[in-house]
Formats: sequence, C-alpha cells, structure tokens
Amino acid sequence: MELMINLQLFAESEKTEKPTPKKRRDAREEGQVLQSREVTAVFILMATFLGLKIFGKYMLNYLIKFMTNIYKTIENVDELFYENNLMLNFTKIIVVFIVLAAPMLLIALLSALVINYLQVGFLFTTKPLKIKLNRINPIEGFKRLFSKRALVELLKSILKIVLIGYVSYSFIRKNITQVISLTKLEPTVILKNFTSLAFSFSIRIIGALAFLAFLDYLFQWREHEKNLMMTKQEIKEEYKQTEGDPLVKSKIREKQRRIAMSRMIQEVPKADVIITNPTHLAIAIKYDKDLYGAPYVIAKGADVIAENIKKVGKEHSIPMVENRPLARALYDTVDVGDLIPEELYEAIAEVLAYVYSLKDNF
Repeated sequence: MELMINLQLFAESEKTEKPTPKKRRDAREEGQVLQSREVTAVFILMATFLGLKIFGKYMLNYLIKFMTNIYKTIENVDELFYENNLMLNFTKIIVVFIVLAAPMLLIALLSALVINYLQVGFLFTTKPLKIKLNRINPIEGFKRLFSKRALVELLKSILKIVLIGYVSYSFIRKNITQVISLTKLEPTVILKNFTSLAFSFSIRIIGALAFLAFLDYLFQWREHEKNLMMTKQEIKEEYKQTEGDPLVKSKIREKQRRIAMSRMIQEVPKADVIITNPTHLAIAIKYDKDLYGAPYVIAKGADVIAENIKKVGKEHSIPMVENRPLARALYDTVDVGDLIPEELYEAIAEVLAYVYSLKDNF
C-alpha cells in the first residue's frame, strides 16, 4: 500500500515568508518589539558614569563641606551620639543623600527613557499585562526553563562573568605596582590617583559590556524577525481580512453588475431609438429637450446585453437603426447616462430626424 503525502501541506505550514506591515503592527500592539536589555543596561551605565564624571567633583565638595560643618558645630565627638544631635544629624544626612543622589537618579531615569524610545519608539499597551494561563502552567514553565532563550541567557551571563573577570584581572595585573605604591603617598594624592585608576577601569568594563550588548542586540533582532515570519497560509488569511475574500468580492461585483444591468434594461422602453451594429452592439438613445440640451445614452451593451436591449426594444416598438460606425463610436466613447459629444451631433441628428419622420408617417 502506497502512502501519499501532500508536500504542499508542509510548505503551507512553514514560516518562510517575511512579515507584512500589518503583522508588524499587530505584534507591536501585543508588546512584541525589538529590545535588548543589555543595550539598555549599558546605556544607563554609560550615562550614569558620565554624570558621575561631570558632577563628581561637586558631589565630593558638597560631602566634604557637610562633614566639616558637622564637626565644627559639635565640640566633642561624644556629642555626636546625643539624642538631639543624632536626630538632627540624621535629618541632615537624609537631605545630603537626596541632594547627592538626585542628579544620578535623574540621569539614570532620563537615559532609560531615551534608550527605550530609540529601541522601541513611543508605545503604550496593556496587552502584555493580561493574564495568560500558559504562564502559570507548570509544563509550559518547565519548557521555558530549558528553552533556547533560557540557554542563551545562561551563556550570556557566563560570558559576561568571564569577560569582566578577564578585564579586571588584566587591569589589576598591569597596575598592581602603582596601587601598592599609593600607600606611601599623601591622602589627597592617593585619592587623585585612585580616582584616575577607577576611571580607566570603568572605561574598560563599560567597553566589554558594550561589546556584549552589541552581540545581544544582533541576537534579539534575529529572534524578533524569526518570530515574525509568516506561513503562506497566514499571508492568504491576512489578505482576506484586509482586502476581502477574492471569491466574495467577485460575487459582489457580479451581483452589482446584474443590478445595474437590470436597471439599465428597465430604461430601454423610454428610448427614442436603438442604434445597432447590427448584431454585436446596441445603444439606446433618448432626447428630452426639457431635461437636457442634447441626446443622451440610457442603455448600451455588446453581444448578449445587446440582444436583451434589442429584445426589449422590439417588445415596446422602439425604432432600430443600423449604423455600424456610429454604434461603434457611441459604444467606445459614451457611458450610460452621458450626453452625446458634439462631434457626433450631426450623425445623431440625422438618425433622430429619420425616426421622427417615421412617427409622423404613422
């Protein structure tokens, strides 16, 4: 017994098509956007470090001034621990902490907003907050625990530890002699040299993290695009939703044509004359001087429609005139309801004069 397999079914279910603009919009509304947490963290770290570099001197001077004032106002060290002094100094310390921390917290907040806007743009949606049962499903949770993304996050954490450890080891090994020699210097010189070393060390750490962030962004971009890929069937379904089912649209157009045809045929009995080809074309002409200043077409058609027009015309004794050039010109240039163009006035006038002479004879 032969087993027949329709390979087309597999092709229809494989995600081989690039995402459409609608797919991207829908995914964005669902909160599925391209975003790297590593890029966000590094950007915030860089901005905060830059802020510390700019405001560090001010913060240090402010702290030194505060400590100097504390010790100046209290003659004895033991007085620091008096109840009244403790409460007063505690309040002052809180104020100092707020003053010192406020610039850095503000920089961190603004940098977070900026980097997220650069990655995602402006987006407000509550759909990711909706409760999904599969999130509390133990089986699904177990699958996520050993998923590809979880493995990547683990490898990323290990790589981060290894890279930072290597950068730290290399820096300490290179500067260990200078660090030891600092113990023989004056406190102000020690502080200055230590600050310089800390700055150099921070630059290296940020550089290593920036490299990891770049790799993570490439990975997140690849995964984002992969998740947005569509099957051929999804493309077809989306087209049906946005453009409408082609079969339904075709039926609607056909129905509209039939309705328009029915209305047009109902107007044929009002015609003054029907100009024919004689077999392929039929154009029904009406002239009402009280309504329009020129004759106009009330019905026209070719082949089967022309036969219907002539049939209705015979039933209502509408005169028919065979004029091949005029019939072709009317059919090609004048739509139903339009006035006869000036270049055809003379030909139509002759036809109408002939028709009116027939009526006069009767």
